[in-house]
Amino acid sequence: MTDSKIAKAELGTGGPEVGVQGLGCMGMSFAYGPADADESRATLERALEIGVTLFDTADSYGQGENEKFLSPFFKAHRDELVIATKFAMTIPPDDPTKRIIRNDAPYIRQAVEASLRRLDVDVIDLYYMHRRDVNVPIEETVGTMAELVREGKVKHLGLSEVTGGELRAAQGVHPIAAVQSEWSLFSRDIEAGVVPVARELGVALVPYSPLGRGFLTGSFADAEKELGADDFRRRQPRFNGANAAVNAALLEPVRAVADAHGASLGQVALAWAQQRAAVYGLVVVPIPGTTKAKRVEENTAATRIVLSEAELGLLEPIAAKVAGDRYADMNFTSAGRE
Repeated sequence: MTDSKIAKAELGTGGPEVGVQGLGCMGMSFAYGPADADESRATLERALEIGVTLFDTADSYGQGENEKFLSPFFKAHRDELVIATKFAMTIPPDDPTKRIIRNDAPYIRQAVEASLRRLDVDVIDLYYMHRRDVNVPIEETVGTMAELVREGKVKHLGLSEVTGGELRAAQGVHPIAAVQSEWSLFSRDIEAGVVPVARELGVALVPYSPLGRGFLTGSFADAEKELGADDFRRRQPRFNGANAAVNAALLEPVRAVADAHGASLGQVALAWAQQRAAVYGLVVVPIPGTTKAKRVEENTAATRIVLSEAELGLLEPIAAKVAGDRYADMNFTSAGRE
């Protein structure tokens, strides 16, 4: 495994420079069952050594516990990395299937102060609206976020799971550095509306779940049968029952491409995501999540894999054949509003 660092890219016009692959840190505290804290800390250090500098969290991950867990690492390397966190979504501890979304100004101000305390930093590098509250005009939400920039509490703004129209309206209020949405071989709905607008406006795309929450790696084939009771993938339609069986069969072309490159399935999925930058002419910085240092090494190595036009053609039909939505309730996604 080479120790050469990954390339860099700029998020948005005048946004922060980061490695072309980031790290999603949610699983270190939340959603995928228990994680080993020491192993997670070693993973963070290894990621930084390889050139990963965008570290992604949110106030809803473990009800703030993920931000607290990451704080010592962020403080130790404050000038070497970019901290991305999010507001807007609360997950009640007594009902993990429920989502409470708020985008109003008082809530945003309360949320940013709480994140600053948990992270123990003076400023957040990239602050995302995690989900859209349709009862609050997006211009008002971004207006409040822009005030945080002027006050020095936030450096750059991001949005997650917004439509193309919402992105355009937001950009009219304040520059948006990045849009974070699910984008993978299995999830391509943002290509219709969000991607063209992001390209036009010079906004970077930060794909979350570029490995299809692990399904694209072949690490599991049926969430209900193979994953723990506290793993939230058990509640996602495409990973269970008949849907899972259909989708597992869709990995065959991924496996064929992987064999041709001497690569893993996950590396092919990530190479495909990284190559969206060249296909669509915009900056793309995927944030695969892991708690293992060796997996970070494997994931970042995918930034050096170039898929041929023939291989891209082989992978092209997959998304249209996927069975099941990516969430049980798609109202919280851009696809639910496009």
